Amino acid sequence: MSERPADLLEFAWIWNDLAGLSTPTVHRRMLRWLAARVTAEDHRLLLMAFRGCGKSTLVGLFCAWTLYRAPQTRILVLAADLALATRMVATVRRILGRHPLCGSLLPDHNEGSWAADRFTVVREAVLRDASMMAAGISGNITGARADLIICDDVEVAGNCDTPGKREALREHLTEAEFVLVPGGTMLFVGTPHTNESLYGEGPESFLAGYHRLVLPLLDAAGNSAWPERFPLHVVTALRDRVGPLAFKRQMLLQPVAEEAARLDPSAIARYAAEPDYREANGRGVLTLLGHRIVSGGAWWDPAYGRPGSGDASVLACTYADAEGRHYLHRLAYLLHDPNAADDPATQQCRAVAQLAQDLLLPVVRVETNGLGRFLPALLRREVAKIGAACTVQEVASHRSKTERILAALDPVLAARRLSAHEGIWRTPFPREMAEWRPGASGVRDDALDAVAGCLLSEPVRLPSVVAARPGTLPWRGV
Repeated sequence: MSERPADLLEFAWIWNDLAGLSTPTVHRRMLRWLAARVTAEDHRLLLMAFRGCGKSTLVGLFCAWTLYRAPQTRILVLAADLALATRMVATVRRILGRHPLCGSLLPDHNEGSWAADRFTVVREAVLRDASMMAAGISGNITGARADLIICDDVEVAGNCDTPGKREALREHLTEAEFVLVPGGTMLFVGTPHTNESLYGEGPESFLAGYHRLVLPLLDAAGNSAWPERFPLHVVTALRDRVGPLAFKRQMLLQPVAEEAARLDPSAIARYAAEPDYREANGRGVLTLLGHRIVSGGAWWDPAYGRPGSGDASVLACTYADAEGRHYLHRLAYLLHDPNAADDPATQQCRAVAQLAQDLLLPVVRVETNGLGRFLPALLRREVAKIGAACTVQEVASHRSKTERILAALDPVLAARRLSAHEGIWRTPFPREMAEWRPGASGVRDDALDAVAGCLLSEPVRLPSVVAARPGTLPWRGV
């Protein structure tokens, strides 16, 4: 009489015990759900669980267990890019290579395929397709056949932030239907990144009719689903770091609309102090409001700076301390004098260089999308003229402006970690914040974008690449 094959929970427990790991409650719940769906012969599945819960590792164990039970199974892993899908295949290959129950599946390395993105186990069936193969969502999978398709994090921030990208994602996933054999299983694993998420519910949703397991980090009573790894103080700190919008989407699995986000100027603390530079033990020390400043820099979002018209040319200057507090110290709306002898670009570069020197800033980043392409060289020339100890960096922004602003400001406002000099309140910035809405047209956001650039670039702890200004020593933290 043949020995009963291990069920999925037993299979995972053996693996975890071998690795010296426990099998927490949240993992046992996911494993039991997957096993129950197999027993019930449910073939359309969606597993949504909070970021960091180990769902990809568990799905890897599920794939290894599937091959252990049925070696003839062909598994295709689709992910947002090939590298992510290959990681899943590599995880399963590692499990098969070390799991005590899977020795009979390992091939002679002189036979078959055992590559990074695909492998074939020992099996009786003679099949063209590998036992497991990785592919990016936009890759060519025409001609492949699979009994099980794992769609692992196919929705990410970069492929769902516009209607066109969301439509393209759905078209690519439709192609997978022609790869899945009749009676095959499609398993989606992921978290929502937009309010119009692929994983949305309702009869019109892309995954309508799928059996779902949704595991947010916090239950309705506010208890952690994995208290050993995510106790409540860790949850609170995480919410502060990533901001309410990202936390709701990625940890609570709520597809919140960006339009629900608001930037409240009242969440910013005001101060009137100026930074204090001193020298001690042969090193410069910069403090602000009694806090040691360890980082800082400026972000320049350039424009023509024509008085009274067009986009504003904005320079944002920030500092940061070792406790993660940020200080928006200057916002300069740069203009030029049409009647001056120097050209507009030189006038603006001279003003930027002077501010960098006055504030002892280690770096100025110049956004080179469009107009800014030729400015870094001019700015370096002006910096050198006055001997400022400042590096000029060229930066091209690839994320949408809305995404950058929310990613930068939502967390620091929620955690009350942003302060602004009283001079900021005499600029258009507070009104710009209050009036801004994601995706709204005709609303100014030049300063918001510059401040977001500063915050997203922290920490700036660069070594000096030019001599310090005479009479000063490097102050940046190490």
